[in-house]
Amino acid sequence: MQISKEKQEKISEQILAYLFSVNPKAVFTANIAQEIARDEEFTKKLLLSLKKKGFVLEINKNPKGIAYTKRSRWKLTDKTYILYKNLNK
Repeated sequence: MQISKEKQEKISEQILAYLFSVNPKAVFTANIAQEIARDEEFTKKLLLSLKKKGFVLEINKNPKGIAYTKRSRWKLTDKTYILYKNLNK
């Protein structure tokens, strides 16, 4: 099943809004997918697209500096956070 670009953009906005609400905490892909009620693979595809656009950062190491083998955490870039903060005033 194909999801239109327009719907993908709206779902991406939901992802950004969720990341804004939990900022500065970095969240795993599975948690984001659960929060927006979407498949993990589809969510990861959207997150990678947002990463290419410079909206989110992918964190692939745990707090001790050890690389994750199959997981990633995500958070908003500082620039994106400031834009969202200004929109919500």
